[in-house]
Amino acid sequence: MTRPASPMTRTEHPTRILPLPPISSLSRTTLACLNAKLTADEDLHHLAPVLVSELRTECDSLDRSLSDLSHHFNQLLADYSSHSNQIGSNFEAIRCKLSDLRSSTCVQLLYVDGGSGRLLGEELPALAKEVARVEAVRTYAETALKLDTLVGDIEDAVSVTLNRTLRRHQFSNNSEDTRVSAIRTLKLTEAILSSIAKSNPQWTRLVLAVDHRVDRALAVLRPQAVADHRSLLASLGWPPSLSSLNSSSLDVKGSGEVQNPLFTVEGDLKHQYCKSFLALCSLQELQRQRKSRQLEGHNREVALRQPLWAIEELVNPIFIDSQHHFSKWIDKPEFIFALVYKITRDYVDSMDDLLQPLVDEALLSGYSCREEWVSAMVTSLSTYLAKEILPMYVAQLEEESISGIRSQPRISWLHLIDLMISFDKRIQSLVAHSGILVSLPEDENQHKISSLSVFCDRPDWLDLWAEIELSDTIDKLKQEMEDERSWSTKSLGAALLSGQEDSKSPPISSVILRLLSYVVDRCRSLPSISLRSRFVRLTCVPIIQKFLDCLLLRCLEAEGLTALTDDDALVKVAISLNAARGFVSILKEWCEDVFFLEMGLDQVDQLETSGVGDFSGRSMEAKGENDIVKEVDKLERFRVEWVEKLSTVILRGFDASCRDYMKNRKQWQEKGEEGWGVSRLFLGALEYLQGKLSVLEENLNAMDFVSVWRSLASGLDQFICGGIFLSNVKFNDGGVKKLSNDLEVLFGVFCTWCLRPEGFFPRTSEGLKLLKMEKKLLQNGLAGGERWLKDNRISHLKAGEVEKIVKNRVFG
Repeated sequence: MTRPASPMTRTEHPTRILPLPPISSLSRTTLACLNAKLTADEDLHHLAPVLVSELRTECDSLDRSLSDLSHHFNQLLADYSSHSNQIGSNFEAIRCKLSDLRSSTCVQLLYVDGGSGRLLGEELPALAKEVARVEAVRTYAETALKLDTLVGDIEDAVSVTLNRTLRRHQFSNNSEDTRVSAIRTLKLTEAILSSIAKSNPQWTRLVLAVDHRVDRALAVLRPQAVADHRSLLASLGWPPSLSSLNSSSLDVKGSGEVQNPLFTVEGDLKHQYCKSFLALCSLQELQRQRKSRQLEGHNREVALRQPLWAIEELVNPIFIDSQHHFSKWIDKPEFIFALVYKITRDYVDSMDDLLQPLVDEALLSGYSCREEWVSAMVTSLSTYLAKEILPMYVAQLEEESISGIRSQPRISWLHLIDLMISFDKRIQSLVAHSGILVSLPEDENQHKISSLSVFCDRPDWLDLWAEIELSDTIDKLKQEMEDERSWSTKSLGAALLSGQEDSKSPPISSVILRLLSYVVDRCRSLPSISLRSRFVRLTCVPIIQKFLDCLLLRCLEAEGLTALTDDDALVKVAISLNAARGFVSILKEWCEDVFFLEMGLDQVDQLETSGVGDFSGRSMEAKGENDIVKEVDKLERFRVEWVEKLSTVILRGFDASCRDYMKNRKQWQEKGEEGWGVSRLFLGALEYLQGKLSVLEENLNAMDFVSVWRSLASGLDQFICGGIFLSNVKFNDGGVKKLSNDLEVLFGVFCTWCLRPEGFFPRTSEGLKLLKMEKKLLQNGLAGGERWLKDNRISHLKAGEVEKIVKNRVFG
C-alpha cells in the first residue's frame, strides 16, 4: 500500500505587503533578523520592499526544494509498496504449496501397507525437517517484514520532524504528536528485538541491521527533541533570573519566597511542556532498554545508569547563567558554593512535586526527581571546579614549588578543600531531610552528591592534596614533639586518653591522635573506598611512622647516654612505651570501625582482581588488613622489643651487683651467722632490684610493667639456677638455710604483684626443694629416675641437672 504525500503549499500575495504582526507573537530569531536589517525608521521605507523581495525569493527556492523532496518521497513510498505486495504474494504462494504438500502427504499415508514403512521411517522425518525449515523461513520473513514496516514508520516520522525543522517551524502540538508516535513505534520495535534476542539469538544480522537503522533515526530524533525542549523551556522563562542574588543573600535560609517558573505555567504551554518532558523520559527509557539488550552478559549496571535527561536540561542553563557570577568570585569560592547550595535547596521540593508524576507516567523506573536534581547540581559544580578552579590552584602550587617558598597557594588549597567538605555535608543533610530514598549503592550515591568526586578522575590531585595535608600535619606534630612538656605526665595539660587511665600516656599521644583524627575526618567525604584508602595511606601512615621514629629516637638517646643504668633514662624509655601503648590501643579500636574494615577489604578485592598475591594460606584477619593495621604491628614490635630491653638492663645490673655474692662459693658450707636473715653481699643486689622496679612501677603503664617483672623473674630464675645450683657448689645444712633465707627475700620483692612469687622461679624453687630433702629421699631419687621426678613434682629440671644438684648436697 502506498503512503499519500501531504501537499505543503504556501499562498502568496505578490501585489500586497501585509503589515507586521505584533512583536509578542514573533520568535527571537525573527526579531533578531529584523533588528539587524532595519536599524532606523528610514530603513523601514527604503529597505522593507527589498527585504520582502529577498525573503520571497528564498521562500520560493525552499518551496521548490520541498516539492522535489516530496515527489522523491512519494516515489520511494510507491516502490516500497510494490515491494511489499510482491513479498505478500510470494508468502501466499508458499502457503498454498504447503497446503498441497500436507494434503498429498495425508493421501499417501492412507495407502501405506506393511511393505512400505520406509516412508514413515526415512522420508517422513526429512519431510518434517523441511517443513520446520520452511516455517522458520516464513517466521523470519514475516518478522523482517514487520520490522521493516516499523522502521519505515520511524524514518517517516523522523523525516517529517526534520522537514519541519528545515522550514523553521516553531514548536507545535503536531510535531510533538509525531515524535510521540515515533517513540511508541520505537518501543514496539525494541520489544520485537528483545523477543528475537531471547527466542532466536541466531538472527544476529537481522538485529544488527535494524539496530543500525534505528540508531540513525535516534541520532536525529533525540537532538531534535532536546532542542525543542530547550526552546520550550526558554519560552516558559527558564532559567529563573539570578541577577537579584548577591553575596549577602546567599546564606538566607528558607525557600518560601522563591517561585519556580514552571509552577506559574498554565494552559497549552503547560500541556506542551508535560508532553515534551514525557517524550524525553520515554526516549531515555527506550535507550536504557536498548542498552540492556545489547549489553546482555556484561556489566550492564555501569552503562545503564545515566542522569535524567530532562533534569539535566533544567540544570545546564542555570549553570550557564551562574558562571557569570562564578567568574567574579574566583578569589572567594565560598560564594560559589553558597550560590549552588541555595539554588539546589530552593527548587528541590518543587521539582519533586511537579516532575515526579511525569517520570512515573513515563515508566522510568529507579529515578527520583529530588535525587536527580541534587546530583545534577553537584555534578555541574564538580565539573566547573575541575575545569576552572582547581587547575588554577594547581598552577599556583607548581609556581610555589619552583620558588621554594610556602605561602598563600597551600592555604588557598586547604581552604577550598574545607569548602568542598562543608558543602558535601550540607548537601548530605539536605538529602537526608528531603526524604530522598537512595536508589544506588552507597559508593555510587556518594559519587553523585559529592563535590570531591573531582578526585575520582584526577588521582594526581588527590596525591597533591594528601601531600599538603601531610606537610601541614607534620609541621604541627614537630612542634609538639619538640616540646618536653608534651612528654611529661605531670604537666597540667596531660589529659589521659579516654578509657586509658592505666596507660599513663603522655600528652603527645592525645596530640597525635587528634591530628590523625582530623586527617581521617577530612577524607571521610571522599566518594569511594579506594580514594579514602589511598588518602589514608598517603597521610596517616607517614604520620604514624614519624611518631614511631620519634619514640625510637628518644629510646636510643636514653640508651646511648647511660646504657639505661640511670633512673632518668629508664623513665624516658617508660614514657615512650606509655605513649606507644596508649596510641596503639586507640588505633586498634579504629581498625575495628567499618570505615577502616572497608578499606582493608577493598585492598583485598583490588589484589584479587589484578591477580596479585595469594591468600590461600592466610587467615581471614590477614585478608582484611589495612595500612593502619600494619603500622600498629610495627608499634607493637617496638614496644615488645624495648620492654624486653628494660628487663635485660635490670638483670644485667643485678648480675653486676651480686657478682661477689655469686663468686663466694665457701659461704654455702659455713655455719649461719647469728642476727642476719639475708647475706650482706646479696642485700645490695636486692636493693638495686627493688629500686629499679619501683621506678618502673611508678612511671611505666601497668600492662608493660607486668611484662617487665615477669620477664625479669624468668631471667633471674635462669641466672640463679645456673650460677648457684648448677655451678658445682657444695651445700651443707647451714648453706641450704642461708640460701633459703636469701631466696625468700628475693621472692618477697615480687610478692607485691603476685600471691606466689616462687611460681615465677620454677627452676630455682625446684633446686631449693631438692636441697631441702632428706638424705635417704635423695638417694632414692638417684635410683628412681623420671618416675621419681614426676612423683615429687620436679618438672622444670632435667634428670642430669637433678643428679648434679643432689651430688652437691653434703650431709653431716
